[in-house]
Amino acid sequence: METKKRGDLLINGLGSSNGGSFNSVSINGKGSVTGDVECSELDFNGSGSVAGNVVVNHARINGRGKINGNMESQILTVDGTAGVTGNLLVKKLKVSGKANVGGKIKGDEIKIRGRLTVGEDCEAETFKAESQFSIGGLLNADLVDITIFADCHAKEIGGQTILIKQKNSLLGYFKPFVRTQLKTECIEGDKIEIENTKAGIVRGKNVVVGANCEIDVVEYSGEFTMDKNSIVKDIRKI
Repeated sequence: METKKRGDLLINGLGSSNGGSFNSVSINGKGSVTGDVECSELDFNGSGSVAGNVVVNHARINGRGKINGNMESQILTVDGTAGVTGNLLVKKLKVSGKANVGGKIKGDEIKIRGRLTVGEDCEAETFKAESQFSIGGLLNADLVDITIFADCHAKEIGGQTILIKQKNSLLGYFKPFVRTQLKTECIEGDKIEIENTKAGIVRGKNVVVGANCEIDVVEYSGEFTMDKNSIVKDIRKI
């Protein structure tokens, strides 16, 4: 992205600007941009919004940021609250705060330690979550590695390796007062290891059903083991 001849857009306090091409865009107060934005760096440190699509190399949202359109970014870091009404195309996404994407997410590396809501599909090479999330469509990644902190939901989950486990208590020998679960209609992969999961069907090569799972059907072609504290209504070797 060529940015040498571009200026910077800086909004401190209350202000607004038209869209355009910039080197950096920084909103430190309460600011809005009307129109599409293309820039090298985008920072929301206060409360900011863009009424249009955004193409950026590196975006950081520390306060509240709203993109009323699609967003394309090499790196997106969310420590505050972020909203994208359309689709999000990103190389690396890291969420420590809260992110809401109305459409779909497609990325290489997604790491969630806060809260993520996706209206449609979420696709990545690696999806790692120690968090709460809700995905309205398919969660698909080569590696799906989930540690459940609160109730999580995805319509379907697919991948090569799928690991779903419950967060350990700080005092590991105490059971949690409220059991949290991941709920999904279908899990399909090569290697599947799950805990605290409620699913319609689990289909894979090697399947390990750990503690506190409720599964309607398990289909496996390799090996299968199940914890005594889980329920599987129908087990089929295919």
